Amino acid sequence: MGKEPRMDRVLVLVRHGQSEWNLKNLFTGWKDVSLTAVGIAEARTAGRQLKAKGIAFDIGFTSALKRAQDTMTIMLEEMGLRIPVIEDAALNERDYGELSGLNKDDARARWSEEQVHIWRRSYDVAPPGGESLRDTAARVLPYYIAEILPCVLRGKRVLVTAHGNSLRALVMVLDRLGPKEIVARELATGVPLIYRLNADATVADRLELAGSPDGAPALAGA
Repeated sequence: MGKEPRMDRVLVLVRHGQSEWNLKNLFTGWKDVSLTAVGIAEARTAGRQLKAKGIAFDIGFTSALKRAQDTMTIMLEEMGLRIPVIEDAALNERDYGELSGLNKDDARARWSEEQVHIWRRSYDVAPPGGESLRDTAARVLPYYIAEILPCVLRGKRVLVTAHGNSLRALVMVLDRLGPKEIVARELATGVPLIYRLNADATVADRLELAGSPDGAPALAGA
């Protein structure tokens, strides 16, 4: 599209910055781990980018996990904003069950590369004791419809910091993607997705910001 989104009915989604377990190639899920130095820098860059574009926020939503909460806090600090922030486990990352805490290569050695690939990249097959992406969407989307979307439709500017899979559930609906398309969609850490919604909750404009922790942003139309 390449257009600057207008500032009404704005929803911005940001996957948390790099976490310690992202760096170690571990399945994280509901494990509560911290951001790395890179993750902190990614959050700072995201806040600076949004401030530079003149986007402020009225309310924030984040998960019950500190990597998403800290990303929210850092971004708001960079933007000089003090707004209400609601924390809810409905926005948590997908629960990886028995995979949680395991190195991804070790998991492949234990269950086979094919099986781990199925758990990671299928829409409706859950790992042992965990959630599929469909399961994740089943808790994220009702929360979005009940709590987040009404704020946006009332004209509030809403910031959501969450996780790769919980945000995939939202992107699937917003971008009208099917199960095969959404499992292939990668969401980079610390990169804002800016949506402006129509009054009927469909997407009017979408813009993805891309940048690096040194604060040199680049626009990527989507």
